[in-house]
Amino acid sequence: MPSRASSAALASPPPLEIARWCARLGWPVHPLAAGRKTPAGNCPACKDEAHTSADCQCPARGRWCHGFHAATLDPALIDAWWGSRPDFGVGVSCGPAGLVVIDVDAHPKPVPVRARLLPGITIADTVNLEGLANGFHTLALLAALRGAPDPALDEQTLRVRTPSGGLHIWYRSPGTGWLSSAGSSTGRALAWQVDIRAHGGYIVAPGTITDTGIYQPVGACRTPAPLPQWLAAELARTGHLPSSQPPAPTPAVPSRARQAVLAAGGTDRPAERALATVLAAVADCGRVPQGAAFTDTLNRAAFTVGGLVAGGYLDADQARQRLLETAVHARPGQVRRCEQIIRAGMSAGLARPLHPGGRR
Repeated sequence: MPSRASSAALASPPPLEIARWCARLGWPVHPLAAGRKTPAGNCPACKDEAHTSADCQCPARGRWCHGFHAATLDPALIDAWWGSRPDFGVGVSCGPAGLVVIDVDAHPKPVPVRARLLPGITIADTVNLEGLANGFHTLALLAALRGAPDPALDEQTLRVRTPSGGLHIWYRSPGTGWLSSAGSSTGRALAWQVDIRAHGGYIVAPGTITDTGIYQPVGACRTPAPLPQWLAAELARTGHLPSSQPPAPTPAVPSRARQAVLAAGGTDRPAERALATVLAAVADCGRVPQGAAFTDTLNRAAFTVGGLVAGGYLDADQARQRLLETAVHARPGQVRRCEQIIRAGMSAGLARPLHPGGRR
């Protein structure tokens, strides 16, 4: 019976063709060890001498060495490297290529507590996480919280299924200098089992075959789309932006899908439905930078929330936090103003208890 690698080879171009294709797209390439997803080993001199990639003379002499540091667009080098070693795989240096790749894993690992699923984001206890098991689920949850499409389902960009069942979602963002998740002392990640491959890292090229299988493109698209703005904001928030770069703008329009998640959409609790309605009204103000009666809308929402708290239907701290988070997303940089409006509105509402069917 043929091996997985030999079977995949029948449906994949030779590595030299893959490397040439990547180079034509402006993606510098470097060899991967035969049958593996790791860079090909250094030459004997580099193995014996302890030195950094900056001190190494191999690239200047036309040798592959130090992984993505030796990545090249030179057709002569590409032909020489993969012509002499057709068993090598193909790696792409993400930073020089202007690529940001979302690396989604599906490893069978114990699910951490909800506070560790999305770094820096509090997931309300009302959000049902039953069935969450891997990076596909945490990425989908993050997208829902931001009112955005799930990148794993983005048919307008290059997506590559990995042999382990994960997914690489390719986007382009030249000139920004996004950082990879790997190599950070802070352990930055986009989500649990979701990492970023960018500057300071590499990604396995589509069509590359390892001993465990093929990196198989999904769908018809073979080129990366521009990095969505909401993902750029999440990368900045999670520490993937160099300190010299200004932070990307935070998405100002958390849509009704976001509110449905925050308020456990579909719940049969009338108070939760009432809360979801006022949160959605505040979120909709983010569609217009000004002239959307934001102050009045937020004040009415806070008044309603205060009444529901007084009626015993909502927890005061959780409701206030959810309202503040929604307001700040609608008006980034106005935290103090939002807090003042919410404080005044809720104080007035607390004096008039509200039942989901109306005040009595």
